Amino acid sequence: MVQAVRGMRDVLPQEARRWRLVEDAVTAVLRSFAYEEMQLPVLEFTELFSRGVGEATDIIEKEMYTLNDRDGDSLSLRPEGTASCVRSLQEHGLLYNQTQKVFYAGPMFHYEKPQKGRYRQFAQIGAEAFGFKGPDLDFELLLMCAEFWRVLGIDEFVQLEVNTIGAQASRIRYREALVAFLTPLSAHLDEDSQRRLATNPMRILDSKSETTQALLADAPNLVDYIDDDSLAHFKVLCSALDEHRIPYVVNNRLVRGLDYYTHTVFEWTTTALGAQGTVCAGGRYDGLVEQLGGKATPGAGFAMGVDRIVLLHEQVCQDLPNANVDVYVCFAQQSMMRAAQMLARTLREDRYRVRVHMGGGNFKKQLKRADGSGARWALILGESEVEEGTVAVKNLQSGEQHMVTNADLRGHMSKLDERP
Repeated sequence: MVQAVRGMRDVLPQEARRWRLVEDAVTAVLRSFAYEEMQLPVLEFTELFSRGVGEATDIIEKEMYTLNDRDGDSLSLRPEGTASCVRSLQEHGLLYNQTQKVFYAGPMFHYEKPQKGRYRQFAQIGAEAFGFKGPDLDFELLLMCAEFWRVLGIDEFVQLEVNTIGAQASRIRYREALVAFLTPLSAHLDEDSQRRLATNPMRILDSKSETTQALLADAPNLVDYIDDDSLAHFKVLCSALDEHRIPYVVNNRLVRGLDYYTHTVFEWTTTALGAQGTVCAGGRYDGLVEQLGGKATPGAGFAMGVDRIVLLHEQVCQDLPNANVDVYVCFAQQSMMRAAQMLARTLREDRYRVRVHMGGGNFKKQLKRADGSGARWALILGESEVEEGTVAVKNLQSGEQHMVTNADLRGHMSKLDERP
């Protein structure tokens, strides 16, 4: 039997129910902050990511799904959304001398070892804002994230880490100092850090190797190389977090793995998912639009891993309604199918989730199916009901049953919904 490709997983109905709950809650918050939805293509020219994300990043070096099409163009499945978002807004003339606040959702792709909470196809929700230079935007992004966690009921299980990596000139100065410090110690670094020393040395600060982290204890401190404007920007951000009582820690080793970040960077992490601790991350990228061929435009944003948020929600908010059915329609014989479907159609207009019985069987069998579906009510149609234009409405929990006319059905159901 053909199975799913490794790292490409199925989201089955029970999990999809929780998935939809998470996505709906997050997108509702995004809309409440006046962010507008956009949709991005799954395939982009590989050059977009090599220019935007950075040639020396792990994503470009070893994690992209890349192919050549019949015209010989190099295309890649998108590994992240920010570069695609910038490309799209720039291509359609929506960036220069304008402000934009947008969000998108969908699958991303990394070729890496699959683990729980880490898949080769994974879902992200991303938010990006352009044309806003000050720390007030950085704060709004973090405030919005804090609202996600509150609405989902997981705020006690996530922690905010923030840092500033300064302007590009600050990063260059720090990079030179870090390379000078680590080069004599390179033989003692882990394998990934030895490679990064020549390509992306600031990523060594993120190393999970205990040996490498021990060597970094005496490394130059990034904050000592940050320019005054960036420090002032970061101070305002931290003050706003304090005023709104959003807990955070300043992590001087936090640099993020993509080349386009400047100034503020942040991660929301959890200890409830083992090694896959980051559930949302982002920061400011004031040079990215220019890097991709546009006019200089400040920008900032974040992306959250929906797979990990769903896992976290499952661990700490385990109870979900089992039913996806409100009303189950039972009828005596096949000739009544049209009448049954008409009743179902009437209730669906009021947003009830209605299942019409299929497969025949007597009322006892049908009501057993109705109970198994998790529905709250059953509608029962017999010959006399069809002739008289009535229907029996049965409460499947209490067993209470009422006979109502088809014309009064919607009003009757509305009154039942109002009962405590």
